[in-house]
Amino acid sequence: MYADYYKLTTMPFQLTPDGQFFFGSREHSRAMAHLVYGLAQEEGFIVITGEIGAGKTMLVERLWSQLDQRKYVAVRLLTTQLGGDDLLRMVVAGFGLSAPGEDKASLLQRLERHFTDQQRSGRRCLLVVDEAQNLPIGALEELRMLSNITIGGRAPFQGVLLGQPQFRHMLAGEELEQLRQRVLASYHLGPLDAAETRAYIEHRLTTAGWSGLPSFEEAAFATIHRHTDGIPRRINTLCSRLLLFGALDETTHITEAIADEVADELRRDLAGKSAAARTVREPVANGEPRSSVEARLNRVEASLKRHDRIIKSAVEIGVQLLERTR
Repeated sequence: MYADYYKLTTMPFQLTPDGQFFFGSREHSRAMAHLVYGLAQEEGFIVITGEIGAGKTMLVERLWSQLDQRKYVAVRLLTTQLGGDDLLRMVVAGFGLSAPGEDKASLLQRLERHFTDQQRSGRRCLLVVDEAQNLPIGALEELRMLSNITIGGRAPFQGVLLGQPQFRHMLAGEELEQLRQRVLASYHLGPLDAAETRAYIEHRLTTAGWSGLPSFEEAAFATIHRHTDGIPRRINTLCSRLLLFGALDETTHITEAIADEVADELRRDLAGKSAAARTVREPVANGEPRSSVEARLNRVEASLKRHDRIIKSAVEIGVQLLERTR
């Protein structure tokens, strides 16, 4: 809806990772350098941690786009609470090997044969494990055991472990000392600062064909950073709502006040709570501050206008869809 209103070629703030929107912030550039360094060692594990929405998956998507597909066979696993044997089965399936009903020893033999075949063909096997903090100690130990496999004195397999901050605490435990010794590169992906938040927003808009509309008040960028703490996914969520608000309100300029209002509205929506009344210390008329009554009436009027525009836009989209199916 807002993409059409602002004449954008695509949605700039979608939550699904898309490599074309990769933004090389200071933190992401350093994390990428650690990934590249770790891969150059051709063994062991690389660990990247960060808050939810910090951009770990986008970082790996960027890495994959730059890998020489003739030299790597890359598999990505999104993990949950899996036991060691179940994780091995997921790894086997991820590399495209069928192993129904096979025991653990057979699974390991199948993987070793696959690693051998790939190494003979000049390729390395790369396993990316997302949400590594969800894995129990036993499953992480199974991954470590895979790193023990060597063929001709070389390790044919390498692992990248992505996790939330608590994964670093897990790795520090005594139970994972042997895995920790096999970590050759590790980085914690931090948030964007205020300047990078602005650059990130403008980068995504420009990538989506932004021609300068909507424009942003200088203070609006600082407000967005304050409400999102510089976490890319939170920025995407807020900015997507901001552009929708702007399109429905038919405005071409995003102000600090709009950013604050939309951020508060989004917070209430996510919390599942209604707006709390604000206390205004002004002369009271009929038991309620006059400015409070006027502000409330203005909000109701604006809300009704947006509601009408939403209905109108929905009808137009429905008509367009019907015309396409004829």
